[in-house]
Amino acid sequence: MPQNPPTDEAALGSVLARIDADLPAALDRLKALLRIPSISTDPAYREPCARAADWLRADLESLGLKARIDPTPGHPMVVAHGAAGQGPHLLFYGHYDVQPVDPLDLWDRDPFDPEVEETPAGKVIRARGAADDKGQLMTFVEACRAWVAEHGKLPVQVSILFEGEEESGSPSLVPYLKEQADDLRADLAVICDTGMFDTQTPAISTMLRGLLGQEVIITGPVRDLHSGMYGGAAMNPARVLARILADLHDADGRIQVPGFYDDVPEISDELRSQWDALGFDAEGFLGAVGLQHPAGEKGRTALEMLWSRPTCEINGMTSGYTGAGFKTVLPSKASAKISFRLVGQQDPAKLREAFQDFVRARVPDDCKVEFINHSAGPASVMSTDHPAFEAARQALSDEWPQEAAFIGGGGSIPIAGYFKTILGMDSLLIGFGRDDDQIHSPNEKYDLESFHKGIRSWARILAALARA
Repeated sequence: MPQNPPTDEAALGSVLARIDADLPAALDRLKALLRIPSISTDPAYREPCARAADWLRADLESLGLKARIDPTPGHPMVVAHGAAGQGPHLLFYGHYDVQPVDPLDLWDRDPFDPEVEETPAGKVIRARGAADDKGQLMTFVEACRAWVAEHGKLPVQVSILFEGEEESGSPSLVPYLKEQADDLRADLAVICDTGMFDTQTPAISTMLRGLLGQEVIITGPVRDLHSGMYGGAAMNPARVLARILADLHDADGRIQVPGFYDDVPEISDELRSQWDALGFDAEGFLGAVGLQHPAGEKGRTALEMLWSRPTCEINGMTSGYTGAGFKTVLPSKASAKISFRLVGQQDPAKLREAFQDFVRARVPDDCKVEFINHSAGPASVMSTDHPAFEAARQALSDEWPQEAAFIGGGGSIPIAGYFKTILGMDSLLIGFGRDDDQIHSPNEKYDLESFHKGIRSWARILAALARA
């Protein structure tokens, strides 16, 4: 078996020094990737997506990895493998595709002409994809580059998977993972598509909420009716729907769908203490959007509501006349779009059925209900008992001013669930994005500190995992 490079403090120190000295060149490489307009959702950008994949393949080959491009029905996958070695085998995931840039007139510069800008908060890299996800994925690549430059090889075995369809729903991903499972399976997945807890506190996301989307359509009369001629005598589907939606929560914010909380665990006292120590400013968080009071379950902290508790949210309602002026109509139909964020072991299929039964029980005889099913995926919960998690947390703490924390995530990152269900791997979710990076929006940016210290963080993590 090939010998790994040393991972003592002196060996790591030389890698960190190399990263510092090579930062201008690393920025130039990131800018080269950012100049490629790899917009996956628009067929007009198919060639730039292929070009971005080829750029990454060539860059990974320059590190001594065996890299290839695998075609899919959509945009290609980039896969690379390093030599076997001691310590865990890591599969690093990132995506090279980006969101469209519209509206273009709200950008302060060409979104594919990246440049480092000075802002009141420090230097940033401004371009589409700077934070989501090209800047993030290149932090890992640059850390690998520094290890290879200093010691000739990586301290652990590394495989890499870069996807080109994340921003367009990943239609090729699941079939590809199933087809290539034996080639991609590793001890642990590593995903760099997340963020810091705050600007000085790094984080490892150990739980991500799942998602269940449901559309409900209530139909009453065969056509819209005059409310003067029929009001009072005819059943109004808007009233029916409003009653159903009102029944979803009780006065304490608990969701009333039967069995909804059956598979919802409580977080440990240790994790709760760690979250409390973060000093999350709930008033400031809500105040920034013109609110004051957390509206979830009574007796829960705001972080629990955001990270470890399930939700039921009404995302939209439509019925009757909604244009300018007034129209005394009794609508024929009423519809709502509802999403559930899931935690723990909640089963999306089981909860969809329970929700539909809840609705049907409240639909009167003169109305009928139709359901349109939207996305569904379970929560992802990582086992922090794996020694890699604490090793990575300590490595992050050594780099940043504040101690790293295990945190939850309010949103969903489907790839983490796929790695678990298809490849049988837990995921280390570590990223260096910030809340103000404006991903998916005009003037997207990535802080230069996030890029620089992100590279240094990955260098430390690779050494820590080799020792662990």
